[in-house]
Amino acid sequence: MENSKSKDPLHGITLQRIVEQLVDYYGFDTLGELIKVKCFTDNPSVKSSLTFLRKTDWARKQVEDLYIKSVAKLPK
Repeated sequence: MENSKSKDPLHGITLQRIVEQLVDYYGFDTLGELIKVKCFTDNPSVKSSLTFLRKTDWARKQVEDLYIKSVAKLPK
């Protein structure tokens, strides 16, 4: 029988979990340098970042791409 596990690293992971893991690993200062969006540099919080990222597709894509590049380094 085939293994039906998805090869998509984002499968089953919420945007909130992605942001929390990136913030835990990089911190808001480094995230603001890696992804140039105001929600990571100006009074940052997970909640405000999620609000912005849910409305802004290009920024969400950058966060998801960084997560995919970093997933091997992130703590489980």
